[in-house]
Amino acid sequence: MKPTHASAFPCIRTVGLDGLLVSFADTMAEPSNRAALAFRNAIDTLRWDGVIETSASLASTYIRFDPLVLPHLEMRRQVGQVLHQQDWYQAALPAGRHLWQVPTVYGGDLAPQLDEAAAAAGLSPTEAIKRLSETRVRVLTIGFAPGQPYLGPLGPEFNIPRLKELTPMVPEGALVLAISQFVLFSGPTPTGWRHVGQTAFRCFRPEAEQSFALRPGDEMQFLSVTREELESVQSTNDGSGGATCEEIPA
Repeated sequence: MKPTHASAFPCIRTVGLDGLLVSFADTMAEPSNRAALAFRNAIDTLRWDGVIETSASLASTYIRFDPLVLPHLEMRRQVGQVLHQQDWYQAALPAGRHLWQVPTVYGGDLAPQLDEAAAAAGLSPTEAIKRLSETRVRVLTIGFAPGQPYLGPLGPEFNIPRLKELTPMVPEGALVLAISQFVLFSGPTPTGWRHVGQTAFRCFRPEAEQSFALRPGDEMQFLSVTREELESVQSTNDGSGGATCEEIPA
C-alpha cells in the first residue's frame, strides 16, 4: 500500500558514498517521526547483509551500507520496496519502548526561564507547569551531544521561538523548551532554548554497560516536585535522578 502524505514525501536521497536517507517530511510532526522510527525498525528487522548501521532523526531514517556488498542501485531498489509496503505514517511504533517518569523542579532559580516561557505560551506559570508535567513526550531522536534526547511534541501553545541570545550555560539535567519540544541536556552547555525545568537525570552514563539511557521511541513525563525533593534525590543519585521506568505495552 502506498503512503498517503505530502506528494514530495516520502523520498529517498543519497548521502555520500555509503548512505541513503529516507525522509518522511521536511519538518517534525508526530506522523513523520512515527514513520521514521517504524521504518528504521523495519530495516533493522530485515538484517540485510551489507547494512552497517541505521539511525532515525526527527523525520528521516538514515541507512549506512557497504556498497561493495549492496551496490547503490540494489540498495535503493530494496529500500523502495519496503517503503511501499505500507503507510509508514500510521505504522505501529517499535516494541520494547519504555516510559520514564522523571522528578523535575519547574521555575525558581534552578530553572529561571519558566515564567518567560509561560508568558510566551499565553499561560500563567502555574498552568504551564501543570500542562508540562502532565504531558508524555516521545524521544524523537538522540543528537547534538551523547545520549541527548529531543522530546515532543508538546501542545501547540508551546510552539514558542528560541531566544534571540544564548544563555551562557545550563547544567546537566536541564530541561529546556522551544518549538513545541523539550531537550534534556546530557551535559553543561550554552543554549538558545528556555530553561524551564531541572532534573537529576543523566542521559549519558559512560560508566554503564548501556551508556545512552534513552532510545528513540521511548517516552518521558517530567513530574513536578519541590526543590527539597530533588535535593534528596541528588544526595543518593545513581544516574536515574529518581526516575521510574516501565515498559510500554506493545
